[in-house]
Amino acid sequence: MHPLVLPGQFRGVLFDMDGLLIDSEPLWADAEATLLARHGAVLTAEDREATHGRALAESVAIYAKRLGVDPVAMEAELLDLIRERYEAGAPLQPGARDLVRALQGRLPIGIASSTTASLIEMVLNGVGLRDAFGTISSGADLGLPKPHPAAFLKGCLGLGTAPHETVAFEDSPVGVRAARAAGLFVVGVPEREGLGAVLTAAGADLVINSLADVVVAG
Repeated sequence: MHPLVLPGQFRGVLFDMDGLLIDSEPLWADAEATLLARHGAVLTAEDREATHGRALAESVAIYAKRLGVDPVAMEAELLDLIRERYEAGAPLQPGARDLVRALQGRLPIGIASSTTASLIEMVLNGVGLRDAFGTISSGADLGLPKPHPAAFLKGCLGLGTAPHETVAFEDSPVGVRAARAAGLFVVGVPEREGLGAVLTAAGADLVINSLADVVVAG
């Protein structure tokens, strides 16, 4: 693990949201476990691995195929479940608030996520950080969720920066591959122990322990 000093050579920053800025993985696990229980199934560790960092619709497609149910109806169910949990409060990851506020006004910053923009807005408003982000790019709304690079490419357009001068913070291998494909410098921030090597293997240029390890100079 190595420190990262910003801004350095970078002119913009794109953050993932779920698992990166907010500790939402337990919320998603609880929502998906509830969803599967309604349909007589159990959420497994393999399910969590297969859906980590993916869009809601992609996760639902995996479950719906296995259970033989309508994916559209199941997606609406899961959306309601996760919205309830977001509304109850999504805790920020260590260092997230301080880093965002330190960067605000120094570099253009935005969100590039596979979560729908409506949920991103809800979460950012809930934690009081919506004002810090100049652009929100949703792979789900584009119909091209990660690992497709579309969310990051659109995010760069929103920031007004070229991909090679933009840094991406990601917690999942799917997100790392998306940012890498878009041409960004990718910083992996594992949201659980043992994931650092996975992020490196996915193509992260640098892996740090947490957002609290980032230094904003000057």
